[in-house]
Amino acid sequence: MAFDWLKRWLPRGLQGRATLILLLPVVTLQLVISISFVQRHYEGVTRQMAISVLLELNHLVESVDAAPGPGAARDVAARLGRALELETRFAPPPEEDRVDRWDLSGRQVVAALNAGLDEVLVVDLGAKRRVGVWLGTDHGALEVNFDRRRISARNPHQLLVMIVVLGALFTLIAYLFLRNQLRPITRLAAAASAYGKGRIVPYRAGGAWEVRAAGNAFLDMRNRIERQVQARRLMLSGLSHDLRTPLTRLRLGLSMLPEEEAAPLAGDVDEMRRLIDAFLEFARGDASEKVEQTDPETLVARVVEDAQRAGQAVALRPGQGRSEPMPLRPLALRRALENLINNALRYGARCEVSLIIGPRSLRILVEDDGPGIPADQREEAMRPFTRLDPARNQDRGSGVGLGLAIVADIAHAHGGTLHLGDSPRLGGLRAELVLVR
Repeated sequence: MAFDWLKRWLPRGLQGRATLILLLPVVTLQLVISISFVQRHYEGVTRQMAISVLLELNHLVESVDAAPGPGAARDVAARLGRALELETRFAPPPEEDRVDRWDLSGRQVVAALNAGLDEVLVVDLGAKRRVGVWLGTDHGALEVNFDRRRISARNPHQLLVMIVVLGALFTLIAYLFLRNQLRPITRLAAAASAYGKGRIVPYRAGGAWEVRAAGNAFLDMRNRIERQVQARRLMLSGLSHDLRTPLTRLRLGLSMLPEEEAAPLAGDVDEMRRLIDAFLEFARGDASEKVEQTDPETLVARVVEDAQRAGQAVALRPGQGRSEPMPLRPLALRRALENLINNALRYGARCEVSLIIGPRSLRILVEDDGPGIPADQREEAMRPFTRLDPARNQDRGSGVGLGLAIVADIAHAHGGTLHLGDSPRLGGLRAELVLVR
């Protein structure tokens, strides 16, 4: 689009954009007033004041020209200068006019003097608060000096200073008021963001009516979700007991049968137990765990060490970034990492784990040298009860299609996501667990 380049320079936060909306009209108004009104006003005042000075200078030139000689001309210039509060002397003029580049009304003074009197040779505004004018007379160049206040408005920058100071003061007052209005929105956004990452922070609705209504709606939504989580926790607690009890009785009953008759049935019972355990683990998610300050580097290192002690071919690569404690669900994250490692070793011979810590995210990479998953089937692989037989050799394990779904669910509970891709190092699958810091 035509203004896409402008979006890169605009503030991204609500408070920054509100400040820009507040400052832009004020600054624009000050510039317009300063340029179109203040400068033109002082230029008009300067021209009006220059008229009276020109009358005095014209009278001085005529009187000097009427003098019979140079001596009499000096006496006339001195006498009229004292009467008109002008300093006069005959002296050669400089080569050109002198005006400071930042003098707002000085150029108008020079233009008014040159336009109003033909005898004006040079105008010098270099001296502070003084004006020097060289006039051409019949007896030579006459230098006339007088106070700058006689031809320029006093304190020409006073109005500009008042505009800037008052504009800054009112802008500060408006900003403080605006910040108080934006604070409830910021608190609501922080509470919603924290809840999206699995954390509950204290929040009380406030601010304007619309913001308060949105805050109350968020609190109602959060309370409903928490009630559902609590109900799910109680349901799963009873369901786990109700499902495992019949399986235990079946297992005890099979132990009383002859071994050749009980073996096939015992295998079915064990398979049913694995299915139930996997289902309950997926359904339970992180409902029974609270958020704790956890060092991710230490957690990943312990999971890899436990896998190595169990004889698994797992290696931990050097991490990137500085690790520090952050709010996590350590048991859920440990379960997710173990699932990724077991999944990698089920279909590959070796596995590598690496940790990358950025300013806004935490990335845990698990790579293997197995056959991988085709790109068009990776989304399906993270769905519950999905088994991709052609892509991953199911003969090497007895998965029920919930391993990656559990990991994705845990990632979502932390406000993150799970990405599947190709491993450039090992050539197999790369599972990237991304968590928001």
